[in-house]
Amino acid sequence: MAANMYRVGDYVFFENSSSNPYLIRRIEELNKTASGNVEAKVVCFYRRRDISHSLIQLADKHAKELEEEKENPTETELTDKQKHQLRHRELFLSRQYESLPATHIRGKCSVALLNETEAVLSYLDKEDTFFYSLVYDPTQKTLLADKGEIRVGPRFQADVPEMLQEGEADDRDQSKLEEKLWDPECPLTDKQIDQFLVVARAVGTFARALDCSSSVRQPSLHMSAAAASRDITLFHAMDTLHRHNYDLSSALSVLVPAGGPVLCRDEMEEWSASEAAMFEEALEKYGKDFNDIRQDFLPWKSLTSIIEYYYMWKTTDRYVQQKRLKAAEAESKLKQVYIPTYNKPNPNQISMTNGKMATVNGAGPGAFHAAGGGRACESCYTAMQSAQWYSWGPPNMQCRLCVSCWMYWKKYGGLKMPSRPDRFFPPLPIQESRSRSHVPRQSNHMVPMRNSGSPKSSMKTKQAFLLQATRLTKLARHMCRDIIRLRRAARRPFVPINCGAIKADQFMQLQCVVSLPESRPMAHAPRSHRTAGLQTPPPRRLLSSLPHGPHGMLGKRSYHHHSRADPERRSGTREEFVFSFFFFF
Repeated sequence: MAANMYRVGDYVFFENSSSNPYLIRRIEELNKTASGNVEAKVVCFYRRRDISHSLIQLADKHAKELEEEKENPTETELTDKQKHQLRHRELFLSRQYESLPATHIRGKCSVALLNETEAVLSYLDKEDTFFYSLVYDPTQKTLLADKGEIRVGPRFQADVPEMLQEGEADDRDQSKLEEKLWDPECPLTDKQIDQFLVVARAVGTFARALDCSSSVRQPSLHMSAAAASRDITLFHAMDTLHRHNYDLSSALSVLVPAGGPVLCRDEMEEWSASEAAMFEEALEKYGKDFNDIRQDFLPWKSLTSIIEYYYMWKTTDRYVQQKRLKAAEAESKLKQVYIPTYNKPNPNQISMTNGKMATVNGAGPGAFHAAGGGRACESCYTAMQSAQWYSWGPPNMQCRLCVSCWMYWKKYGGLKMPSRPDRFFPPLPIQESRSRSHVPRQSNHMVPMRNSGSPKSSMKTKQAFLLQATRLTKLARHMCRDIIRLRRAARRPFVPINCGAIKADQFMQLQCVVSLPESRPMAHAPRSHRTAGLQTPPPRRLLSSLPHGPHGMLGKRSYHHHSRADPERRSGTREEFVFSFFFFF
């Protein structure tokens, strides 16, 4: 009975999809709709899988830096499995609210702020326990710390001197260590001090009557007198009396100078009515988070001014009325709700017919007939027999989870063991890498399907693709072999090639070509032009012996045309080739 009773402030699991993990929320309000149903206003918590990979990397980097800065790092080293499961326990708080039907609640959980003094393994030992340390803003896509920094050191804390021995005198100058604000042994009596304070209140009331802005805010004499009786007027009067060595006549002359009476205002008088309304609205939305109040509602106010106004506002009748109104609303709202245990079958549940799987997530009858009962669980890899199986992942993958792993997936949003895509290419030992030469060529185009009992489904064909290199890429392979190192790059396909180094090398080659001495083309003897009728056809035997067609291996041009010495032509061709390659690359 108590397990199914949910109250305001409880951390609960919500189910919004039969195949997705539970949502983790905190109940803020329980409201009854006009139709009689109960809706829960909840605060959203996000898992690591719900946040972008770039933000997760930044958070992990920051946590790693903090761990390295610690003087006493954690003594116990976590295994890969423990680190993997610990990530499932981490949540991210948000300021986002949403309303969900109370009937979608699937149980209670525990969420706490990360305790740095507690061992992280304690979160794994407790069932349905999560922790958080950062606040996620889904609109701005940012992560912020939820708690202030602990300020330690002489800049923030006083240096406590050593304790004096019995009979030892304190040689420190007390006048340099403290400031005297009031002398209780002053020559004035309490009656004289009270009379001086009454005069100070009267001066403050008269000053507000002369001030135009104050007369608008306090239109009546009663309101002006009440404002003049606030603490800031009394503190100023007592400080003035102390600074003038408790001389009443001298202090009164300071309160009423030649220019007019002194007017002392606090934050309650400095704020306008519109600013006060915005503050109440921000306080209703953010609570006592003064940084967010200043950032989103009152950016022109200082943080000190906002905090001072808040504690003065709590002394007003406005605060007392709102407090009574909220208490009356809380009495009329639901404080708890009873949700019975959810026992309906899950659509992802694999029905068993004569020991065989019949239907899976709409995959149709016989989708798992080939698998039989010999497929292991995709999460723990060990369970071969289970009272119930659940389909997990895309239907064409035919993956399944046992009962315990399915509940782990729903509660923690992950699998018990590290995911298999992370281990597609493990480092192979020398013996295994050498034995790859005996693998058939067909295996290079196949992906093995695990946990499959059918020989037909043991290999899955990859989707073929064609990589067509551009001309510049082909030229770079020949011109920059020393930099690209094709064999080494082929063994490391995910390491990018430094294009800047290739451009720099081509620039150096271009400089070398430009700095070559200029050469003159050699003069050639004029060729004799023969008529077509005087040409003697070559013998048939010679024509049959020429390879690659009637033009020969060297094409239509003769051997003399290919082998003649023309340094100017060659250097110019190379210079033009290198320049064009460098320019278009």
